[in-house]
Amino acid sequence: MSADRFTPVDRIPGLMRVENTDREELLAHCLAAPGPAQADERYCTVEEHVDCPPERAYDYLRVLHNLQEWTYSVRDLEPAGAPGLSAGYDRIEEGTRIFCRVVANPDAMTIDYHCSWDQGDRLWMIYLMRVVPAALVLDRPGSVITWTNCRHPYYDANPYPRLAPSPDRPWVGRYWDLFRAGHTLELRNLKTILEYRHANGEPVGRPPQPAVPR
Repeated sequence: MSADRFTPVDRIPGLMRVENTDREELLAHCLAAPGPAQADERYCTVEEHVDCPPERAYDYLRVLHNLQEWTYSVRDLEPAGAPGLSAGYDRIEEGTRIFCRVVANPDAMTIDYHCSWDQGDRLWMIYLMRVVPAALVLDRPGSVITWTNCRHPYYDANPYPRLAPSPDRPWVGRYWDLFRAGHTLELRNLKTILEYRHANGEPVGRPPQPAVPR
């Protein structure tokens, strides 16, 4: 099978994305999620076992374009001028631009997404992910994927209000208490995509491009 012949994400069952789940449904799902729904005051970490080899999971995650498949609302990413920087839209809020860069370490299999709303000069929303061979930590095949987010002070107040698409656009920090439930949903999207394609003998995604080195 060629490197680009895999099942399109819109044909993989069980995903929750902006295309099939509106914001009201997303909110209801997050509020009804079992266990602690709220993130810690300072940190939010979620984790999942994925039945996909760690090397394949890492290669999928280090391709920035793939955020458009497994995240709920990041879409339309395109190069944004500076090396490694892309810009698209976070469709959870209408007209909101999101800027992203991926920083990956193949030896440790860490993938950090440096992001921000509205501007790309300071990427302060940092999503820290790591792929761990499940054979090492669980004595079973596959991967353990962890995802941590830290509560940067900018979550509490928009540092660039003049760049918002409208004066009444809600700020990303209003969703902090729902981060745990929302990130759990997205991590399950990731698990579903990787397991579906791996189980069907498909490439898990587009071929990886060189990542920004540490």
